[in-house]
Amino acid sequence: MGINSGDTAFILVASALVLFMTLPGLALFYGGLVRSKNFLSVLMQCFAIAALVSVLWFAGGYSLAFAAGTPWIGDLSMLGLHGLEGVRQGLTIPENVFALYQMMFAIITPALVIGAFPERVRFGWVMLFSALWLLVVYIPAAHWIWGGGWMATRGVLDFAGGIVVHTTAGISALVIAIMIGRRRGFPQSMIPPHSPAMTMIGAGMLWVGWFGFNGGSALAANAAAGSALTATHLAASAAALAWALLERIKIGKATSVGLVTGAIAGLATVTPAAGYISPLGGILCGVVGAGVCFASVLAIKQRWRVDDSLDVFAVHGIGGMTGSLLLAPLAAAAFGGIGLAEGRTILDQFGAQLLGVVVVAIWSAVASYGLAKLAGLFVPMRVDAEAEHDGLDLSSHGERAYEFD
Repeated sequence: MGINSGDTAFILVASALVLFMTLPGLALFYGGLVRSKNFLSVLMQCFAIAALVSVLWFAGGYSLAFAAGTPWIGDLSMLGLHGLEGVRQGLTIPENVFALYQMMFAIITPALVIGAFPERVRFGWVMLFSALWLLVVYIPAAHWIWGGGWMATRGVLDFAGGIVVHTTAGISALVIAIMIGRRRGFPQSMIPPHSPAMTMIGAGMLWVGWFGFNGGSALAANAAAGSALTATHLAASAAALAWALLERIKIGKATSVGLVTGAIAGLATVTPAAGYISPLGGILCGVVGAGVCFASVLAIKQRWRVDDSLDVFAVHGIGGMTGSLLLAPLAAAAFGGIGLAEGRTILDQFGAQLLGVVVVAIWSAVASYGLAKLAGLFVPMRVDAEAEHDGLDLSSHGERAYEFD
């Protein structure tokens, strides 16, 4: 197939939208949720990870993820983005555009992880761990499913990253949050966000950027992209309303942070299924995702007392895994979806999805634990008590996000 200029333009715009999700969307969403003395440190981590991952993706990350290689990992035939095909095989866009688009996914995934342990982690450790994590966790998972690896041959489906992005990030975040320990004062005292308004602005940017994340994953400007965008938007809308209702029942009022957290839960849940399901399927993903993630937030922080500070596992991890399993019934023609592969039943597809979720979750947990320990041999994971008290903006970067008289 030749290059289609409309499809190419669509993916270029989608690439910009996915980068917009991280910079500044995720940075502001996370930054508003921490205390003011740590706001700049969160922005620094998001920006620095974006730069780091981009260089690693150029150096060999793309080739390892998307070159043919073996069922387990790609080869280095496209090292330094050299030797890319004029047209990505099976698509109507140049391969360099495809590589750019996938780079943006690689950027946001390790950036999601940092939301589990802000306000207490060393900047140097974050950078080293993120580099190792990209190479050992994200890239293999991307190759297994999106790069024609062994999960793809078993029929595992992941339209835009419920397994590759949200499961890897969510599970890894939980492991690191447990390893690094709680913030001082948690859970005995409240640690309120310093700017819910900023969090809402960041969430709005994430919602808009998700149009590139899910819509662009059709990899063409076609009906599949339109269907994915419709399901995505409806899932976010339904989940935001459902979360607000659950808050009203639980605590007597709906909060701004709760409303946008619900929207993000819906977006994470619909991501793996977006291109395969009907608009009604999007609504169902949103409602189910909100309910499951809401319960997870309460269980993790109140029952388990794990300081997953910005609910990465409870929202992104649980949402992504839930949506990956919901894909099986909702993608079936009987439920309004595009239909499963010929000869494949809902039970068959559910089994494939469960395999993908479980294996990627286990690999993410084991590898993240080992990589965190390895990085800790070179850079201590946690800042000392004085630095944590003063805030990471000043202690780690010698600057303040805000100057007060």
